Amino acid sequence: MINHVLLYVGSAIIIVWGIAHLAPTRSIVRGFGELSRDNRLTITMEWIAEGLTMCFIGCLVFFVTLFGGIGNYVTILVIRLCALMLIIMAILSLLTGARTSIVPMKICPVVKTVTAVLFLLGSYL
Repeated sequence: MINHVLLYVGSAIIIVWGIAHLAPTRSIVRGFGELSRDNRLTITMEWIAEGLTMCFIGCLVFFVTLFGGIGNYVTILVIRLCALMLIIMAILSLLTGARTSIVPMKICPVVKTVTAVLFLLGSYL
């Protein structure tokens, strides 16, 4: 039962963080100042893609846990692969965005890592 709680809490955290990532997209892009149209569109696309990816990972873990059951080998594999993806994203964030002065960008690797740990613990317990 505790494994389900860990997985659902991790899912909620990363979904909320993904939504929080999506909400300020317009102001984030404006914060870069004067950009060419191509650069503005590229930054917008990348910002939205990361937010959607986090939401997708959270939803995927939530629904495979809900419908597949934690005893299912495929469910466990999906959960662990999602944790791996979050760790990769956390490393990328650590090497890029976390090196800026923007506080939410500094928090991002921590949120992704905590969620990955919750997913891994939930898949092993």
